[in-house]
Amino acid sequence: MKKKYKWGILAPGKMSAKFTRGLILLENVELYAVGSRDLQRSKQFAEANGFKKYYGSYEELVADPELEVVYVASPHSHHYEHTMLCLKNKKAVICEKAFALNSHEVEAMIAEAARQKVFLMEALWPPFQPIYKKMKKIIHGGEPGKIVHLDARFSFQAPYNPIDRKFNLGLGGGSLLDIGIYPVIDALYFMGVPDEVIAKASFTETGSEDSLSIIFGYNDGRMATLYSSFRTAAGIGCDLLCENGNLFFSRGRDMSQRLNVAVNGKENKEYSLLPDGMGYQFEAMEVMKCLDEGKLESDVVPLSFSRELMNTLDRIRKAAGIIFPGRD
Repeated sequence: MKKKYKWGILAPGKMSAKFTRGLILLENVELYAVGSRDLQRSKQFAEANGFKKYYGSYEELVADPELEVVYVASPHSHHYEHTMLCLKNKKAVICEKAFALNSHEVEAMIAEAARQKVFLMEALWPPFQPIYKKMKKIIHGGEPGKIVHLDARFSFQAPYNPIDRKFNLGLGGGSLLDIGIYPVIDALYFMGVPDEVIAKASFTETGSEDSLSIIFGYNDGRMATLYSSFRTAAGIGCDLLCENGNLFFSRGRDMSQRLNVAVNGKENKEYSLLPDGMGYQFEAMEVMKCLDEGKLESDVVPLSFSRELMNTLDRIRKAAGIIFPGRD
């Protein structure tokens, strides 16, 4: 019989509600506690989602001796602070993307996890999804040939509001860390770290960027074009253009997934999936599998990948002139 883990939510909100939809599908999860700076908000989330306890501060949450795993879902700007708080209280952590605001913070988080001998993982949705993994398997199988070009995008139209977290620089606002991170993940996952980064952004009155175009160049001639925006409704997708065919992946905001595989001279193949729990249960399953095995990091999303991801995001910000005041 699998060990049951007592889970906690740090910063209840829309993202935490989505993640909880995945948690409730798992038999080895105990919905244990919620922590918020607003006691009433914590109470409402706990009661609405079936958690046993609720606290009016993050410090009280992580001080609970029975709590074992914490899902950190505060704004990007607070991931470093809140992850460090959990680690210093020896709680296993899965922290929502982006892991932090810059590479210095990520390095400190990784070092603290090692110092405390506590599990740490960035909550990256794509690598755990069945159809995403199917793409990887097809590429590794060799039939489409090597990837020549990757084109990935994530964009939707969001009304401009200077205090909204999407546009608030103080909260790590801008399309890059919110949605642009997904095309960057695609490129790193399928093509590796680029040798050259070119980026151009458009900025709002708050100083946050609302649209971003990126080119990755590789010394062997491969390229990737990436796009994120709050101004256009281009949707979510990743196209892998290969020597002998193409793979076209897309997903909806409901996390539905679709893959079209077009190999030269063969009939097209299509795959589709709408995962239960919006697919978030796969991340939680990985965390508990690692804890069962005594691991301090995941093989699916190792800390080395999170380090490469943040280093690349820093390079993009530098190329595009994106600055988080006081955090660069």
